[in-house]
Amino acid sequence: MLLRRALYRWQMIAIIVLPVWLAVGWAIFGGGGWGTLGLVIVVPVAFIVLGIVALITNVRPTVRQERALSWIDVGVLTAWHLSIIGTGFYGATATGFGVLAILLGIAAFWVAVWQLVTDGANRMKASMEEFERLAGAQSGTATGGAPGGSAGTAGPGVRRPPFDDGGDDVIIIHEVRED
Repeated sequence: MLLRRALYRWQMIAIIVLPVWLAVGWAIFGGGGWGTLGLVIVVPVAFIVLGIVALITNVRPTVRQERALSWIDVGVLTAWHLSIIGTGFYGATATGFGVLAILLGIAAFWVAVWQLVTDGANRMKASMEEFERLAGAQSGTATGGAPGGSAGTAGPGVRRPPFDDGGDDVIIIHEVRED
């Protein structure tokens, strides 16, 4: 849990630190004019993509509740951030680390989206199960005391559920005022 919480905090710091590292690493280890032009494009893109992935990850209810990332997040984000750090050394393997950083960035985005959708679906499923349980409990008490043992009729003083209209006609009147 400690590692997951540490990476939860690092993720926000990394939005600034990693693009700055790319620029600082270029100043220390890099060289050449054409690479500087590439750096002008890469640093803002890295900032934006790191921010988007962090936002999608932090929107998940379980992440906000636990204040910790999932283990899948830990694996993907650690590999991605390490590849960005490796790119910042601008040695002989900088191109390989750069390609790896791009691929891991795409993977991090889709993993974050997948976990957001899955977490939302699980929360919705739990909410619907609770709603159905409460509705079943309410209809069970409403029809349990019905005279004659019929489930469709309710005796006097027995409250019907709001969705049971008792077979009566419903008239809806819609008024529109012009002010």
